[in-house]
Amino acid sequence: MWLRQLQNELGRLFARKRTYMGLVVFLFGEGLIATLLRFAPAAHRALSRALERGGSNPAEYFSMLTVATLMTFLLSYTLLPLFAALVGGDLVSKEVEDGTLRMVLSRPISRGRLLIIKWLAGAIFSALLVAVLAVSGFFWGGLWFPADGKLFALLPDQVPGLLPCADGLRCFLIAHGFMVFKAVTIMSLALMFSCCNLKPAAATILTLSIFSLDRILMEMPFFHSLRMYFLGSYLNCWELVFVRPIPWWQIGESASLLAGLILTFFIVGAAIFQTRDIKS
Repeated sequence: MWLRQLQNELGRLFARKRTYMGLVVFLFGEGLIATLLRFAPAAHRALSRALERGGSNPAEYFSMLTVATLMTFLLSYTLLPLFAALVGGDLVSKEVEDGTLRMVLSRPISRGRLLIIKWLAGAIFSALLVAVLAVSGFFWGGLWFPADGKLFALLPDQVPGLLPCADGLRCFLIAHGFMVFKAVTIMSLALMFSCCNLKPAAATILTLSIFSLDRILMEMPFFHSLRMYFLGSYLNCWELVFVRPIPWWQIGESASLLAGLILTFFIVGAAIFQTRDIKS
């Protein structure tokens, strides 16, 4: 029964056209970035200079993995939070707006069970977003650049990561695995706001506003000594996979904190959802 209800929830999620926006934009955005890096002379020279400043040979590191990693950094900071919040904000508020939630709750299913199923559907879609980001990066990077080159990762506030092809590929895949924590955390916060008496757009905008404000404050020089108190320091723990040696303890700490936040957001959202008047 749980599996059937999850399938029905995923069916309703993927029946909305806006659900596919993130997948299509990722494919188009990474294709545009890779094409510009390959055929726009100014972009090609700029990346070559960045490779040289990092102490690497552009001929060795101008590769599929380098370009795919660069696109991952760009889109994970901009578009991934947007589409994760968009889906999470729709899960409850959109059904209330459409008037279908009352019909769903008329069946013999508890609100807690319904919310768990909705969260699982949102988590599956968040993982799908990250998977499309990785696969699209491989496709467009491999289309225009050599697939056997080394990986260069320009890390914020870190020494650039220089990895051979095999290690670079492994770290690229592991990094996307930890990126799922980021996408699910954002989706869970949006789901919590979606349980409130808010429109879907309001739940999405409120979620993005919180994460954007957190990012802005964290990047301000005056608050660098307080970075450990900002959520962005933990959301991007996946970046540390490219650092040598890999600080697994720091990655594990960040992933544990994000898992706790996900659980907290769900519990708060469930408490609000249990007391919400859907009939009026």
